[in-house]
Amino acid sequence: MNWPAVYPVIFLLAAACVVALVDLWVTDPLRRLTYWLTQGSLAIVALMYLAQYDAGLSVYAMQRMVVADPMGNLLAFFAALAVMVSLAYARPYAASRDLLKGELFTLSLFSLLGICVMVSANNFLVVYLGLELMSLSLYALTAMRRDSIHATEAAMKYFVLGALASGFLLYGLSMMYGATGSLDIGEVFKAIGTGQINKAVLVFGLVFVVSGLAFKLGAVPFHMWVPDVYQGAPTAITLLIGGAPKLAAFAITIRLLVEGMSGMAENWQQMLIVLAVGSMAIGNLAAIAQRNLKRMLAYSTIANMGFMLLGLTPTVIGANTLSAANGYSSAMFYIVTYVMTTLGTFGIVMLLARQGFESESIDDLKGLARRSPWYAAVMAVFMFSLAGVPPTVGFYAKFSVLQAIVSTNVVGYIVLAVAAVVFSLIGAYYYLRLVKVMYFDEPVETAAIVTTGEVRVLLSLNGAAVLLFGLLPGGLMALCVNAIGKALTT
Repeated sequence: MNWPAVYPVIFLLAAACVVALVDLWVTDPLRRLTYWLTQGSLAIVALMYLAQYDAGLSVYAMQRMVVADPMGNLLAFFAALAVMVSLAYARPYAASRDLLKGELFTLSLFSLLGICVMVSANNFLVVYLGLELMSLSLYALTAMRRDSIHATEAAMKYFVLGALASGFLLYGLSMMYGATGSLDIGEVFKAIGTGQINKAVLVFGLVFVVSGLAFKLGAVPFHMWVPDVYQGAPTAITLLIGGAPKLAAFAITIRLLVEGMSGMAENWQQMLIVLAVGSMAIGNLAAIAQRNLKRMLAYSTIANMGFMLLGLTPTVIGANTLSAANGYSSAMFYIVTYVMTTLGTFGIVMLLARQGFESESIDDLKGLARRSPWYAAVMAVFMFSLAGVPPTVGFYAKFSVLQAIVSTNVVGYIVLAVAAVVFSLIGAYYYLRLVKVMYFDEPVETAAIVTTGEVRVLLSLNGAAVLLFGLLPGGLMALCVNAIGKALTT
């Protein structure tokens, strides 16, 4: 057994247990010791995954149930960074709402543990184990604010619909096991490749697998939970739900559909196209009607997940894997940069909230440029990025996905690209409306914006990263291309 392949997961499990135990003796209401112990643990985990990525090897462990490959290592590295930034943004917000407890940090670490298990899964059972570990932690986090009827309602909806989606995925995987006789993703790929398996059973199982994955991504028509949970959960928890877990959902989509079921690509490809177009249409059109900021960002998430799914639709055409690798790496770049932008957006939303006041309405952003020109500029950068305006990273992310599907030279994909551009133009309206509200409307609130130096610096760096990766996207794109290339060849 290759123990080094699972060292980061083992360390993260031990760290989560240590943080839970140490917090029992912490009396400081700001939980400084717990916070810095958690952040230190996350930094070590991130460095461990980065070191494994630099090694560039694909190592199998635990009877080939786990794989430590560049794609999994890179996504786990970004997930650890996302949780670090989420907790840093959440700390002042949580402190003013009696949410700064050991459970916040422990459950965040356990949700990351689930994400790390998912991205390194090479077996159906390991995928499901990681998924449930992440999901149960997020359900509990959503319900943390027990005095809030909205948070309790959101947690109930999330739990019930999440259990339904997990059932879909588990049922689909059991059908795959029944048809192929293996739980190992590599063995399933080989069994499908023989062409001697009952196609009807495979397609039936595939429908349930794609449905489960679509729920975790928040794609239409499995998107019902996203607006309700984003709005009802405390904003700090909304960020933990909307950030790192999206990387895990992308990872298991690649593991299951591309690495395990690429022999059935013509089936799941059509399903993803329907999910992508539906998500872009409903996400962008519904977002226009929203007055609640978190709800608008939820529909924005649905639309962005639809755009990302477009990158997964080009498959192997005539034994040529270039279009597939190009599309998958563009989708990975898109999901990484989307998470980066989402972190900053919700960071600003939490920044504007204060004791007894939630910054949840679009009107709460009125006149922000007069109250704080710097924070208004940073928020504008995030909105421009989500809208796909150059020179932000969101423009290059959208461009890379469109380039990947147009370069297939298939008429259907070109039509898809045109539809994606049209929906992006519709979506630009509600992002630019926020910029207009910040710069041209009279401020409703005049109270000074007070926050910690740590959050100020992080928000500024986050905004700078969105601009920098937009101007110089080559380095990050090269990492994604390398990670996907290694995943497809092992």
